Amino acid sequence: MEGGPLLRLDFLLLLFLVLFPCARGDDLQTCEEVRKLFQLRHLGLVKGLPETPRAGPDLQVCTSKNPTCCTKKMEERYQIAARQDIQQVLQTSSSTLKFLISRNAAAFQETFETLIKQAENYTSTLFCNTYRNMALEAAASVQELFTDVGLFVFGTDISPDESVNRFFDTLFPLVYNHLINPGVTDISLEYSECIRMARRDINPFGNIPQIVMGQMGRSLLPSRTFLQALNLGIEVINTTDHLQFSKECSKALLKMQYCPHCQALTLSKPCMGYCLNVVRGCLANVAEIDPHWRGYIRSLEELSDTIHGTYDIEHVLLNFHLLVNDAVMQAHINGKKLAEQVNKICGPPVRTPTQTPGCSLDQSKDKQGMKISSRDGEESLASRRKEFINSLRLYKTFYGGLADQLCVNELAAADGLPCWNGGDVVKSYTHRVVGNGIKAQSGNPEVKVKGTDPIINQIIDKLKHVIQLLQGRSSPKPERWDLLQVGSGGRIDDQVSGDCDDEDGCGGSGSGEVKRVLKITNWMPDEMNLSDVKQIHQTDGGSTLDTSGAGRLAVTAYLTFTLISVATFILSLW
Repeated sequence: MEGGPLLRLDFLLLLFLVLFPCARGDDLQTCEEVRKLFQLRHLGLVKGLPETPRAGPDLQVCTSKNPTCCTKKMEERYQIAARQDIQQVLQTSSSTLKFLISRNAAAFQETFETLIKQAENYTSTLFCNTYRNMALEAAASVQELFTDVGLFVFGTDISPDESVNRFFDTLFPLVYNHLINPGVTDISLEYSECIRMARRDINPFGNIPQIVMGQMGRSLLPSRTFLQALNLGIEVINTTDHLQFSKECSKALLKMQYCPHCQALTLSKPCMGYCLNVVRGCLANVAEIDPHWRGYIRSLEELSDTIHGTYDIEHVLLNFHLLVNDAVMQAHINGKKLAEQVNKICGPPVRTPTQTPGCSLDQSKDKQGMKISSRDGEESLASRRKEFINSLRLYKTFYGGLADQLCVNELAAADGLPCWNGGDVVKSYTHRVVGNGIKAQSGNPEVKVKGTDPIINQIIDKLKHVIQLLQGRSSPKPERWDLLQVGSGGRIDDQVSGDCDDEDGCGGSGSGEVKRVLKITNWMPDEMNLSDVKQIHQTDGGSTLDTSGAGRLAVTAYLTFTLISVATFILSLW
């Protein structure tokens, strides 16, 4: 209620000063308001400040023919205050943008950490539920793989391909020991190491390790780049929030904001055109960020649009255990051939008198965790990305219009009001108003801009680099993992998605070879324990399933396996 009369009083005071300039200068009787504001701003002690206007021959910037309320020391303090004021205004103007990016950077990082841990739990649960005899031995390699995944996503320079290869290298001896050629006791460490070293030559898991490497590469790199880009966005804002202004700029800011105080014009604000010239000059280097900032946001948007399916870290990580299951099944089915290959390379099995204990995890808790719908999470992560990009898009022109925003919202006088032009209170600013950017400053009447700012140049180089990284993933072409038919050695390859038909190459060839396709589904076997199955022999006519109890006929075994496969498919549809 009191604001209206005060504003009217301010306006009348300014109007009076314009119409009757003799009211200032020699006729100005006191500097009391200047002293109060100087003390209020904590710029220094009031003691020693002029109580009445006097000549100021030693002033460097706030020079005037009229008596002044400023001293050289006050001018120096005002110059520091002017720089602090502009930095405060810069930080205020960018605070919402900075909060938007930093909050989402933290949220996405936390989400990725949760996904990695959840995927690790899914994989551990697979071993406990289905391959419990090898679960304890597999735990370390599972943990190592997902530790590497986290390190890569959060910026460490390691190779995801090598991490995946190490995982499958370590898995093969376990599969051999417990499924392919099980015994009363475990194979020796030396024999296990021989099998591990031979994995890439024997290729027991078919092309599944290559599929995993492809999916990891396509999904982890965009997520890593996305996080790096958000952190760079925060760095850009921090840099522009703490600019080091040139001497020319500092003098211009002093002249614009505090020189009116020397003439007791404590209520005056700079004219809009005057403010634009000063601030555009001071932020000329910052304006050079504009095209790269636009490109940065555009590239983030394009990358976000492509993160789906096998390019989505959530989809890939939460379905990793299914590929592991398919890999183990494939090696299990081809056990006879693989055992022969291992014997050729490593010799007959060498066993130790010890036996590895089984799974020790809380299976009831893990099984419950496996029932979480990954689809709901996928939609949540995708919607969060979309919401963030939509909000960030509003700041595309932030650096191009920053100077204008500061003058319009904070610094300059409103249109129609008397304003400060750098020397006096006037009705309007009459000098030419320059544009944004370094090139436009050649005709700036208020600030001389000399060269570029190396710190801003460094930030621009970083933006260029991250844009290249983002655009490197902006137009991916999803690869189709074609089905490969089983060769004469009985190899079974997997199908990532889609139905199988003759054109896919998974139909019968008339050679009597057994051909099967392992479909990746959302099924997680709870009760079937393949650790109890001792051996499967792959033959041209069918499969011979031998258990620890007694041998079975080939036809019976083949029908049993077929029934399990059908039941598995029905459960996946359920």
